[in-house]
Amino acid sequence: MNDPGELGIFLRGKRAALPPEATPLNGFGVRRRVPGLRREEVAQLAGVSVTYYTRLEQGHSRNASDEVPLALARALQLSVTETEHLLDLARARRTTPDQGPESASPQALVLLSLVSARPAIVLGRRNDVLAWNELGHALVAPHLPADAPESPAARPSLPRMLFLDPKARALYRDWDREAADYVAYLRMASGKHPDDEALTRMIGELCIRDDAFADLWTSGRVGECVAGTKRMAHPGAGEITVDFQLWAQSDRPEQRLEIYTLRDDPDGTRTRSLLGATSATSGRSALPGA
Repeated sequence: MNDPGELGIFLRGKRAALPPEATPLNGFGVRRRVPGLRREEVAQLAGVSVTYYTRLEQGHSRNASDEVPLALARALQLSVTETEHLLDLARARRTTPDQGPESASPQALVLLSLVSARPAIVLGRRNDVLAWNELGHALVAPHLPADAPESPAARPSLPRMLFLDPKARALYRDWDREAADYVAYLRMASGKHPDDEALTRMIGELCIRDDAFADLWTSGRVGECVAGTKRMAHPGAGEITVDFQLWAQSDRPEQRLEIYTLRDDPDGTRTRSLLGATSATSGRSALPGA
């Protein structure tokens, strides 16, 4: 049996999730054996042949021109992020040479050194922590060594921590929402970097080791969260609400600087209290870029 690939799986999932009554199709009230749209209905809405659309879903046709996935995105009522993901999946795969472990760009490290009064971390494309300031370390991983990001072998992986590290998992009062957002981001990243073996291995590992991750991955949700709020139960600061903003780096857009702001903390007292959780488990090792 031919492997439909990520493109086919994504199209099937979105077709099944779209109720016929939400489209301009006639005759949607007829008896159906499965929810969602039929292949011929998607083809009709997109203005492509049923045969061609079926080949896309079955993995027999690759490298469609952008006009086809854009038409399918309109037919399936995809969001902007989902449309971008569909385009990534439909375009030709280009194998890129292994460039080794990621490292934070010099510009990101300069910015990080300037953000000392707020928690901040530099993230790579797999959501590995490439660097953090003292407060960033205290907020997201107070139980890990302060110099952990310096070694690629020991570098904190936020997805692995969220699903496999009980101490990290306990930080998030809305863990279900946090987990769903992380998986949605990883699915988007996997479409942009289909030849990233480390990313593929991590996704496979999490699918095997954590049922919640496997269920979320199967759902097919795609998303990119660039700003939002986290409700946390922190060992140093107690129950806190943290707003965050992600900033992409101009020279390396796959790297993002994530800056956090604690609510209801006008004088910074609660922010500084984060540091109390790191004293027993972490040294005062120099941080990257310090």
